[in-house]
Amino acid sequence: MTSALDRAFYGRSVFVTGHTGFKGSWLCLWLERLGARITGYALQPPTDPSNFDVCGVRDVLDHHHEDDIRDEAKLHAAMRKANPDVVLHLAAQSVVRRGYESPRETFDINVMGTINVLEGVRKLDKPCAVVCVTSDKCYENREQVWGYREQDAMGEHDPYGGSKGAAELAIRSYRQSFFDPARIEQHGIKLASGRAGNVIGGGDWTSHALIVDVVKAIANGNAVRLRSPLAFRPWQHVLQALSGYLLLAARLLESDDPVYCSGWNFGPVPGNELPVQKVVEAFCDRWGSGSWIDESDPTQPHEATILRLSIDKALWQLGWRPGWDVHETLSHTAEWYRHYFDDPNSIRDFTFQQINTYCVDQQSAAARGDLAVQQPS
Repeated sequence: MTSALDRAFYGRSVFVTGHTGFKGSWLCLWLERLGARITGYALQPPTDPSNFDVCGVRDVLDHHHEDDIRDEAKLHAAMRKANPDVVLHLAAQSVVRRGYESPRETFDINVMGTINVLEGVRKLDKPCAVVCVTSDKCYENREQVWGYREQDAMGEHDPYGGSKGAAELAIRSYRQSFFDPARIEQHGIKLASGRAGNVIGGGDWTSHALIVDVVKAIANGNAVRLRSPLAFRPWQHVLQALSGYLLLAARLLESDDPVYCSGWNFGPVPGNELPVQKVVEAFCDRWGSGSWIDESDPTQPHEATILRLSIDKALWQLGWRPGWDVHETLSHTAEWYRHYFDDPNSIRDFTFQQINTYCVDQQSAAARGDLAVQQPS
């Protein structure tokens, strides 16, 4: 897979929105490793510290724009300047609880921000591969035990999930109205979306994010306070989700097959969906200390109890393979934070080292063919 990505991105102009965030900063470092020319467009880093700052991501960019995705004029000017071959749209309001606090802002950023990007692509008037990142929470969650498939209904209980479902509908509308996959030879735009499960990894300092809360509590000698200790989530390392987005973009670049112009789930293999309390216990075990207390409150804003993704489509049609299981993910995440606290000046090199390790392990997993999934009939 790595050689395929090298061929796809080397020397290409890649426009990344949300590059100052957790996932976007890791993505830019990986793109730099692949030889891409990177333009980033986002607000200033949303946290302090931030992975963008501690890993010196600014240094790997050709162009860096600190502007709002809702500012259509500035966004389109930056896109014209970059003249991208690839657009990777990650900019978002990404916190479920903030969606309750600021629902209008959440819909504005996640839906209209996506539309602004798609309008910018239209105005480029050139061939372009576009991957818009949404969320596993885009689906209408029925608390079912089996994983949601890409053709399942959009929509969710809370404003954040609803905004992601609405963004998916906007993407589908633009694909059908302006970027018809059956007419790629005429317009040259290949549009897909990526839906990832709960992403964790080093360098995340997002408010209300589970691992961030755990790391902060351990560092301060406190017990971790859990709102929903029994909630199941599809946990995966940030590099696993990014590998899916990158491979999807590579397929769009290399092929005019309309099958790639659609929505794609990227998550762990079955068995990696653990309840929150088990994730915390496993992380604390790897750290060497830490504990948790139950602070669940029946009056708190609604959050899904069970959420699973089916990744059959990505496995069998895209050729994507996960690299780390949930236990390896927790080990590498704990190692990153340990290294950051011990030697922050070398964390950028350590982050590149983790990218390299993931690529090797992903190739090994694919070669072994040891995924516990069956090819659909």
